[in-house]
Amino acid sequence: MSDPVAQPRDTGEGVPRPPHDPVPPVAPPPEAGAWPAGGADGPRPVSAGSSPQAPGASAVPPDAASDGEVPPNGPPWPYPGSGGTPHAEEPGTPYGSQPPSFGFPVHRLSPLVLLLDPVRMLPSMFIPLVGVFFFGGFSPVSYGVAAVIFAFSVAYSAVRWATFTYQVVGDRLELTRSLVSRSVRTIPLERVRGVDVSASLPHRLLGLAVLRVDTGASGGEQEGELDGLTLAEARRVRTLLLRQSPARTAASGGESDVITRAPVRWLLFGPLSGAYLLTPFALLASAAGLVSQLRGEYAVDPRSAWRFLGWMGDRPWLVAVAAVLILIAMPLFGTIMYAIFNWGFTLRVQGSSLVAERGLFTRRTVTLERRRIRGFELVDSVLERRAGVARLWAIVAGLGDSTTRGQLLPVAPRAAAGEVAGRVVGPFTTPLTRHPPAARRRRLFRATAPWALVAAAGVALASIPVAVTGLVLALAGIPLGLDRYRWLGHAFDGRRFSVREGSLTRRQAVVERRAVVGWTVRESWFQRRAGLVTVIAGVGAGSGGYPAKDIGTAEGAEFARTVTPAWITPFLAEPHPGRNT
Repeated sequence: MSDPVAQPRDTGEGVPRPPHDPVPPVAPPPEAGAWPAGGADGPRPVSAGSSPQAPGASAVPPDAASDGEVPPNGPPWPYPGSGGTPHAEEPGTPYGSQPPSFGFPVHRLSPLVLLLDPVRMLPSMFIPLVGVFFFGGFSPVSYGVAAVIFAFSVAYSAVRWATFTYQVVGDRLELTRSLVSRSVRTIPLERVRGVDVSASLPHRLLGLAVLRVDTGASGGEQEGELDGLTLAEARRVRTLLLRQSPARTAASGGESDVITRAPVRWLLFGPLSGAYLLTPFALLASAAGLVSQLRGEYAVDPRSAWRFLGWMGDRPWLVAVAAVLILIAMPLFGTIMYAIFNWGFTLRVQGSSLVAERGLFTRRTVTLERRRIRGFELVDSVLERRAGVARLWAIVAGLGDSTTRGQLLPVAPRAAAGEVAGRVVGPFTTPLTRHPPAARRRRLFRATAPWALVAAAGVALASIPVAVTGLVLALAGIPLGLDRYRWLGHAFDGRRFSVREGSLTRRQAVVERRAVVGWTVRESWFQRRAGLVTVIAGVGAGSGGYPAKDIGTAEGAEFARTVTPAWITPFLAEPHPGRNT
C-alpha cells in the first residue's frame, strides 16, 4: 500500500543551491487535504492556502545566510583544521557535486602495535615451535630455529604496519594496504552508523585502542577496523567520522552530560540473567571438550570414563556435593562474568551522540547518533521480573549489531531503565490495551495441546514415564499460557506506539511513528476461525518489525489506522452507497 502523498510540481528552475546555504529550496504547496511526509509527529494534514515545510528545514530565505546571520539550523559543519570556516566550492558547480577537502593527512597505526602483534601471533606459531623442539630437542639449533621463527613474525608485523595507512579523503574513509597487491577499502562517511572504541588489557597497558566502524550494511560485521591507535587519535578519528565539529567539542570544554552510571551494587543483578547464570556449565562443557581432544594424544581408553561415572554412581554423596558446588558456583560465576563485561557502565550524551562505556579488562566505548534512535525495547526474564529489574536497548536505524551495540543499560532496576528511556527517547505512560479473550484461549491451547498429545501417545504406547511427563508439562502449560496472555498488549500515545509479548522472556517495544515504513497483517487458519490477526509494524530499525500478536481483526485495523492514518484510512473508507460491493 502506498502513501497518498502529493508530489511537488516541477517548476523548471533548477537553480543550484549555494554552498553556504543550509536551507533546502521550499517545494510548491501540495493540494489541499493531501498528506505530506511528517516529521517527528508523523504525517500532518495540509489545509488549503498553507505552505508546508520540509521536516528540519528552516523558513529563512536562501539569501539570509549571506548577511552574516547564523541560520536557525546551525552553521555548516566545519571540517578539521578549517577554524570553523565552511568549505567553499568552485564557483558555478552545483551544490554537493564536489566533496569538501578535509586536508586529513595519511596516517599509520601507532608503532607500539608492533609490541602486540608478535604476542598475538604466538598461537599460530605454537605448532611449529612444538615440532622444532620435538624433533630437535632442547639444543642450540632448536633455539636458533625458534629465534628465526620469532624474528620472521616480528618482521612480518613490521611490514604489515608499514604498508597499512588510513586517510579521510573528501567524504570518505580510505583504508589502504599494499603488502603484495594494493587494496583500498572505501567507506563513505554518510554510511557510518556508529564508531566503537575498545581496548583490551594489553592495549590499555600500552595506551592503545581498537576503532571499529559500523555502516549497518555488513550483516552485523564492522566494515573498517583500525587496531593500534593511540587513545587520543582514536577519539579524534571517531569525532571526525561522526561528523562532530571539533569547534563545538572544544567550546563545550570536552564535558559531557552523564545520563547514568551503574553503581557497584548493580553487580548483584548479574545472576538473574540466564546467560551469566549458566557460566559454570559452559566451563564444564569447555573442560569436557578439552579432555576429548587430548584423549587421542594420551591414548585414554573411553572405557575409563565409563568406569569413572560408575565409581561416582556408587558414591551418591559425591554427586550431591558436586551438585551443591555447582549451585553455589552459578550465582558466583554469574556475578563475576557480569562484572567483567559491565564494570563501570556509563551512559552519557556527548554532542549529538550517545556514548556507552563498559568493561573491566577490555574497555569498550560504543557511540550512537541520537538522530538515528527510533525507540527503545525493555526486556526481562522471569527472575528479573520478580526482582524488578530489566534490560534496555535502543532501536536504532541502520545499526548493524543492535543486540550488542544498541544496549543502553545492562540488568538494572526497572525504574532506572524507564528514566533512561525517557531521557533518550521520551516517556511512554499510556496504558496498554489488552487483547480479546480469544487470544487467551489461543495461548492456553498452544501451551497445553502439544504436551497433551505426548501424554495421549504415552497412554497409547503403554509407556507410563512418557504419559506422566506429558501430563505434567500440559498442566504446567496452563499458568504459562495465562501469563503469556496477561502480558499481551498494544497502545499509541500520539507520537509513539508500543507492543508487548512474552512470558519467560517478556519484551516491550516503544517505537516512534516516523519509523514505520509499512504494515503486515498475518492470520493463520486457527487465527481466522478465532477472529484474530497479527499486525506487524515494519520499521527500518532494530529487528525490522514489531508485532501486535493475536489482536482482534477490527482492533488490528484500527491500531494501524491510528498510527498511520494517511496510509490506512483510504483502505478502510466506507463504500459508496450507489456502488455494488
